[in-house]
Amino acid sequence: MTFRTVYKMGAVDEQLTGRIERQGGRDVWSPRLVRGIGPELSDRQKLACAFRILARDGFAENISGHITWQQAGDYRMLVNPWGLWWRELSASDICTVATDGQVLDGRWDVTPAIHIHTELHRRRPDARVVIHNHPYYVCLLAAVGRLPELVHQSGTAFVDDLRFVSEYDGEVDSPELGAALATQIGDASVVILANHGVIVTGPTLEEATFRGQGAGPPCRAGAARRRQRGRQPDLDLRRRRAADGRLQRGGRTARRRVADGARPLRRDAVWCL
Repeated sequence: MTFRTVYKMGAVDEQLTGRIERQGGRDVWSPRLVRGIGPELSDRQKLACAFRILARDGFAENISGHITWQQAGDYRMLVNPWGLWWRELSASDICTVATDGQVLDGRWDVTPAIHIHTELHRRRPDARVVIHNHPYYVCLLAAVGRLPELVHQSGTAFVDDLRFVSEYDGEVDSPELGAALATQIGDASVVILANHGVIVTGPTLEEATFRGQGAGPPCRAGAARRRQRGRQPDLDLRRRRAADGRLQRGGRTARRRVADGARPLRRDAVWCL
């Protein structure tokens, strides 16, 4: 007997001769108990762990990106400092800022792009945590203006929860620009910004971190599916030729280094032109 399974948010329908609904979603696919790590962590320690987990999984791009955590009913937010790599962050580096981005506690500056976060926190009671960075495979899709095709079952966690923002005014460095972006984001929890990166929101630090980590595989699978179909990025001929020239020059450099006995350069794809 054959059957088809249709995944929905919170439910799974198996289609045999008719439709049989059964309970799914978090009520079924969440463990009752999760083993802790032992010691109780402070909020700053938890946030530092989230940065390192996401950096380890390739979510971070050098010193770019930021995570804010605002507890319900509190006007203050915890955020990473500007200028440190995610993988090197420790609890003592975490800063506290007000809703206007002013640093209340901490020895570092914070990014002017903090307003990506402040306005989402202000408008969305469910967005207690806001994550933004430029993961590689997300940026591939952002460059060609596409949401990922959900071609693997792990992607079903994001059904009806993905959004693509194709137009905005560049760097979000003011409350007004943050508010305009928040309007376009709406109630989505995973949003890809054209030619930029991704914004992930969640009600808890754990859930937002899980969503951020989980957004990578569907984008990787979606990008691989596009390559398999032989689709080309939406680049005009001039930009494509420029990219080809850069890649050829990089290949010649790598060959010279190998010939000289030096360590080969890592070959990275050009994702943003």
